[in-house]
Amino acid sequence: MSTFVEMELSEHQAILGRTVEQSSKLIEDLSMLIVNCFLGGNKILLCGNGGSAADAQHVAAEFINRFRLDRGPLPAIALTTDSSILTCIGNDSSFENVFSRQVEALANQGDIFIGISTSGSSQNVLRAVDAAKARGAITVGFTGEKGNQILGAKCDYSFVVPSSDTARIQECHEFAWHVICGFVEKKIFSN
Repeated sequence: MSTFVEMELSEHQAILGRTVEQSSKLIEDLSMLIVNCFLGGNKILLCGNGGSAADAQHVAAEFINRFRLDRGPLPAIALTTDSSILTCIGNDSSFENVFSRQVEALANQGDIFIGISTSGSSQNVLRAVDAAKARGAITVGFTGEKGNQILGAKCDYSFVVPSSDTARIQECHEFAWHVICGFVEKKIFSN
């Protein structure tokens, strides 16, 4: 193995280890929050920019289709996927409103809004948090250490990776989401 690859792996393992150490209880709490949301007839709404947009879409797909079990669908919407809505709002209003406007239209009391931002400072995600709160949705932020005082401070729940390295933050977010998806699926559909 090359020295560069070994260094990357070592950093990944160290940050993932610290993340699990400080957030394993939160990951379980978020999993149960989502279980109760789905069992209560509600949905989750997810958004983010760039790689975080891809994460939002990935998570929504895991819930709607399947993760490990063949089972019924669970209602999840990635607010990052409709190019007509995104460009319409971005053009007619502002890119800062591309998610909040959708939240205003789609969120209901008891739904869960999840904003993903490694920096925690994405204005369109922060505005969507405010819109979700106004609609009575539970708000969750997925961020890195710099975002804890911004996105994290706005949300009801905040999953914070103890790093400022975007790649490491995204890797830890992905790990947490896979744990959450597996937990939710097993809790709702296993006999």
